[in-house]
Amino acid sequence: MWRHAASPRSPLPAPLDQGRQAAVIDIGSNSVRLVVYRVEGRTIWTVFNEKALAGLGRDLGATGRLSPEGVDIAMTALRRFRAVLDGCDGADVMVVATAAIRDAADGPDFAARVEAETGFSIRVLSGEEEARYAALGVIAGQPDAAGVAGDLGGASLELIRLAGGAATVGATLPLGPFALGAPKPLAVERARKRIDEELAPVARRFQSPEFHAVGGAWRNLALLHMVMAGYPLRVAHQYEMNRADAVDVARFVARQSKGSLEGIEGLSRKRIEALPYAALVLEALIDHLQIERVVVSAYGLREGLLLERMPPEVRRRDPLLEGCEALTVGRGVAPELALALEAWMAPAFARLPPLFERRDPILLAAACRLADVGARLHPDHRADLAFDQVLRAPVPGMNHVERCYLASAAFARYTATPTVREPETVNRLLSSERRHRARALGSAVRLGCDLSGRNAALLDRASLAIEDDRLILRAQAGWADMLLGEQTAKRAATLATNLRLKLVVA
Repeated sequence: MWRHAASPRSPLPAPLDQGRQAAVIDIGSNSVRLVVYRVEGRTIWTVFNEKALAGLGRDLGATGRLSPEGVDIAMTALRRFRAVLDGCDGADVMVVATAAIRDAADGPDFAARVEAETGFSIRVLSGEEEARYAALGVIAGQPDAAGVAGDLGGASLELIRLAGGAATVGATLPLGPFALGAPKPLAVERARKRIDEELAPVARRFQSPEFHAVGGAWRNLALLHMVMAGYPLRVAHQYEMNRADAVDVARFVARQSKGSLEGIEGLSRKRIEALPYAALVLEALIDHLQIERVVVSAYGLREGLLLERMPPEVRRRDPLLEGCEALTVGRGVAPELALALEAWMAPAFARLPPLFERRDPILLAAACRLADVGARLHPDHRADLAFDQVLRAPVPGMNHVERCYLASAAFARYTATPTVREPETVNRLLSSERRHRARALGSAVRLGCDLSGRNAALLDRASLAIEDDRLILRAQAGWADMLLGEQTAKRAATLATNLRLKLVVA
């Protein structure tokens, strides 16, 4: 029996249970994509991801109809997706379509054909719904996101304001590459005039210093900027560009011919015909909306659909903490150890000057949840592998600096060596003070794990404190010989050195 997605008139679907598999098929103006997820509480893991760049909206501006070639490619992809999902027992499947199907005269015929041949019932999103789900996707990846989110698809641009972790006012504009003339070569002045005409009436509503960019074309611009800037961490999510850098890369791409763009390593060949249009839209947005910072979100409409289906109490959880905890599930660490480590370490670290404004306690809690991320890795390589995994894990809720900080702490959790892993990345992203604090954080986790033997209850028998220029490790009466042995003293000495404090063991 087919499992159909809800129609637009259906009531909201029941919330997803924890530990469930979910799949979203997103039929867009440019791509048709299937993503299978594992949803564990607030954590969203991608299990399988496949797309076909069908270009359904390629002819929409000229004919008002879907591209015949695009329809053939899309149907082939959707039949394959049906076969793939037949093996995903119990998966919740949502099938949504956006601007091309919404606006095309033959959109309803396409939807009917899809249901007849695959059993998929397509939910055609309105422009307002599309904007809202894109914004919810940004929030799924960064709960404190503020400013404006913009989702650039093949045929449309959705803008929506973010405030207090929620999506508010939105608008849909016909500013996708296909609506502006792609796949024809970019006529800069004509396209710029059209973009300005569309943005002018709404610019005041969406003016903001921070812009969250959603969509494959803009992710490709960010990846190109990483290459241009020699940026060492190739993770698109939460990559940031200031106004000048974003304008520079946008203008660079808008000036390039298709042949020149094809010669640039790392750019998606199938997106190249749309990339100059996307660059021109970004440049215009920066000007009209007075944007000072562009933040790239790898999360978007699909993740927004999943976030909406989570129970409210799950939605409110911190995705960074949930993601870090999920990374260590089944690796031999009891969940209560992370909480005990956090409670044991937090009073001492609270005495230190904050390095991340209000984020220091959250990052300490995340490091404690990563306490045994290397438990099942080879002991000779744990430090290196733990660093690599944390640095590039698809865990949301942290920016690149925080990602590097936690990876450095995970490295120090498994080695006392004063060297750093990937020095080019660490030295570029972390100040000297943050590098030292990450090393201290990791060595504190190591001390807590070794002192307790990973027995959370034993941490209650000892305390860690900072008083003036001293790091004080105390054991309760009668427990010193069982807790403060040779290895514990060694770990404590390493922590004191990393904190630049005198060690007192009592």
